[in-house]
Amino acid sequence: MLRLLVADGNDRAGRAAHVEAAGVTSAEAYAAILRQLAPGAVCTLIDPADADAALPAGTRLGDFDALFVTGSALHIREGGAAVRRQIALMRQALGDGLPVFGSCWGVQVAAVVAGGEAARNPKGPEYGFSRDLTRTAAGATHPLLAGRGARFDAPAMHLDAVIVPPAHATVLAGNQVLSVQAIEIVHGPGVFWGTQYHPELDLDALAAMLRLSADDVVEAGARPDHAAVEAYAADLCRIHVDPEAQADRIARHRLGADLLDPARRRTEIANFLAHCVRPRVEAAA
Repeated sequence: MLRLLVADGNDRAGRAAHVEAAGVTSAEAYAAILRQLAPGAVCTLIDPADADAALPAGTRLGDFDALFVTGSALHIREGGAAVRRQIALMRQALGDGLPVFGSCWGVQVAAVVAGGEAARNPKGPEYGFSRDLTRTAAGATHPLLAGRGARFDAPAMHLDAVIVPPAHATVLAGNQVLSVQAIEIVHGPGVFWGTQYHPELDLDALAAMLRLSADDVVEAGARPDHAAVEAYAADLCRIHVDPEAQADRIARHRLGADLLDPARRRTEIANFLAHCVRPRVEAAA
């Protein structure tokens, strides 16, 4: 039985907005995916952005087998207590030797802890999908990307990104929009694997994120107006519910198996569990 700690990257306002858009918090959605990938796993959810956040009474970080950090509406470049608390959690987890996985916000926090830089991506945001992700030479043989093709697509929702990776990090994948799309960071006794894209997002969850970020999507020019964002989100929801009946929409939005097959979409999380978490648990048994 795996004991997994899931840290929601949002503050209270961000969590409330996410619940309104998706019906669950980011951490709740992430935990549901983890339980599918690791049946029987016990997921403990925490909100490290909050001043009163705490682990359950009588537990410590070392009691968990891994930490997962979700996306967030926060920006590291803006600072503030909610950001500093999450940086502190990441630093402690890596310092304690805990395996950590993060997507989007999580990868930015880990990079900053290890001496890198996260800021607004000068080449612009990715709203919807990261296209033509390409493995680096190191990524071609790294277990995080085992099962991925030489090029692949993934769900994405980000404005900020890792602009300067830590000096001792290994960049595993990138594309024309961003050179750091997947990364391994070894920091002290801890190891972090993560992606700027969102392997945890199903298409309906991605649709909810697009609706939540509609103002930003339009401002960035990713969609011409709010009606177009809604139409795009509605298409993704229809495909999620019944992909067999949505061939035209699938073709229109260029959705291949990397995006339509849940197992392929969640490749990196499954690989992290298989290569970083389970061996550690078995070795300690």
